[in-house]
Amino acid sequence: MRQNAPLVTVLTPVYNGADFIADCIESVLQQTYENFEYIIVNNRSTDRTLEIAQSYAAKDGRIQIHNNEDFVAVIANHNIAFNLMSPEARYCKMVSADDYLSPECLEKMVAFAEANPSVGVVGCYQLSGRTVRWQGFEYPTTVFKGYDIGRRCFLQKQVFVDGQPIRGIGTPTSLLYRADLVRETKEFYPNASPHSDTSACLSVLRKSDFGFVYQVLSFEKTHEATQSSASAKMNRYASASLNDLQEYGAYYLSQTELQKCVMETLRSYHRYLAKSYITGVRAKEFWDYHRGRLVELGHPLRRLDLVKGMIDGVWNVVKPARV
Repeated sequence: MRQNAPLVTVLTPVYNGADFIADCIESVLQQTYENFEYIIVNNRSTDRTLEIAQSYAAKDGRIQIHNNEDFVAVIANHNIAFNLMSPEARYCKMVSADDYLSPECLEKMVAFAEANPSVGVVGCYQLSGRTVRWQGFEYPTTVFKGYDIGRRCFLQKQVFVDGQPIRGIGTPTSLLYRADLVRETKEFYPNASPHSDTSACLSVLRKSDFGFVYQVLSFEKTHEATQSSASAKMNRYASASLNDLQEYGAYYLSQTELQKCVMETLRSYHRYLAKSYITGVRAKEFWDYHRGRLVELGHPLRRLDLVKGMIDGVWNVVKPARV
């Protein structure tokens, strides 16, 4: 590693991650890039998370541990972590407690960012179980206008494998952020949605470019407790997409495009909810979540919406047979 390499702040917000945190920490400590600080934010864990983190911190001075005084929500814990970043850091790397990095991750991503100062967010491939995520970028192009990435996020149909998206910008573990962009606000993740990381990217890509390293440099462990699994089970992607459209769509889309995307997203959302109702999804948590999110977004769920969603769903099935 060259001398005077920029400082990178690596962050791991964690709650009850005892089953995974050791692998995560070791992957950070095994980086070929050496000039980093590593801050673990313990969110009042009730298992051995703190004990495990402290055992590593005792052996490596680059590790700092922050214990929250009170338990906070997931996104709030991430924003606490961002605000602990060193003022000298040039880059910020989030690593979820149940994920891990390849040894070359920081070295490759920092080198790319240093060579391309217009880039505010750097992504890479991520292995999730047996699926390689964040496909669809056009090799050998490595730098993309932020405006173009935002338009693609809104206009390209999402592709899912095993309930998880394989196209898009990335997850916190697969991305490197330019630290000055993170410091611009006390809440880098700007809303309470579990997919607020995408919202943050759409915000900063209004004034910076996006870069992509065509290597698998990050790894996601798949299990029922992950935020990705919870999102797939509850389909939290629908409300998150609608939120981002309403918050950031006007920058990336024409007014006509935006109106069309909002309408299509709502129609798809209603079809999903209608199908869930027909197939017998009756869990109160499920319906409370979706009703609440739609109220927050200014589109309260009406019985008529479910009826239209049922009709729309039937028409989508029948229509191809009629062509």
